[in-house]
Amino acid sequence: MELLDKFGRKITYLRLAITDRCNLRCQYCMPAQGIDIVDRTELLSYKEMFRITRVLSELGVNKVRLTGGEPFVRKDFINFLESLSFNDKLEEINITTNGALISNHIDKLESYKINAINLSLDSLQKEKFEKITRRDVFDSVYDTFEKLEKSNLKLKLNVVVQSGVNTDEIIDFIELTKNKDIAVRFIEEMPFNGKGQRAISEVWNFKKILNHIKNQYADIDPILSKKSSTSVNYRIPNYQGTFGIIPAFTRTICSDCDRIRITSTGLFKNCLFDGGVFNVRDFIRNGASDDELKKLFIDTVHHKPENGFIAEAARGNAVSESMSTIGG
Repeated sequence: MELLDKFGRKITYLRLAITDRCNLRCQYCMPAQGIDIVDRTELLSYKEMFRITRVLSELGVNKVRLTGGEPFVRKDFINFLESLSFNDKLEEINITTNGALISNHIDKLESYKINAINLSLDSLQKEKFEKITRRDVFDSVYDTFEKLEKSNLKLKLNVVVQSGVNTDEIIDFIELTKNKDIAVRFIEEMPFNGKGQRAISEVWNFKKILNHIKNQYADIDPILSKKSSTSVNYRIPNYQGTFGIIPAFTRTICSDCDRIRITSTGLFKNCLFDGGVFNVRDFIRNGASDDELKKLFIDTVHHKPENGFIAEAARGNAVSESMSTIGG
């Protein structure tokens, strides 16, 4: 048994949100006052998350990305990572984090089966970083960046390109790849900030970001990426690291999608842009067996929409959730 949708795409990748809570208040992710966080009893327990992951891994899911909110905000997350690393069907366990809380845990992450860390870092300038995140944590996040770069974990930097905010730093981020074996990922800004699409004077989409970079460098070498890669990747000749652009909002990567999402409260999403299909938490708490879970996952994935535009149209209401609620 495996997870196949009606377009023949095999689902092998789960994005699992550990919590909806976060210690930052990034402008593009949630309102300044934060979001209405759910009661802890509504969150999936670690035991439930472990079971969901194990059942999905028996259906061919071999890669898990743990997101939030901020996963390290949740108590005992490190212990959950250790238990998850005993699942021998998982080939990759990756984490997306803002880096403010993890510098003391890097040794443990290396000893578990953690493959890669995606570190959110939207500015290399302390004051601007504070303005974006509404928190004064730049020094600790940059310290985490330097420690991760020296670790044996693969490191990706997630940079949400925000018109009128940090577009002047795109080249600075690429220059980080000159002497560091890291992957910088520029991400199109999306409307998941708890309020909907913000008004901007200039749209910095995939094409504009790439043209901006091409204007600065004489040569840019494309990198052949895996078919299901979310980013289109490049390298500046003789630079150690790489950079890529994720067309998260223009959605030109949907045709090869191999992902599903489960939010921190157990909402199963076939697509970032859909409204959620069913609540796996309630299904489990009502006594579902593993076989019943498998059947539900197989049936649900079969109806995965062809792309994010179809998913968004089908939900019938404007996208205005917080990314912290959806899960990274």
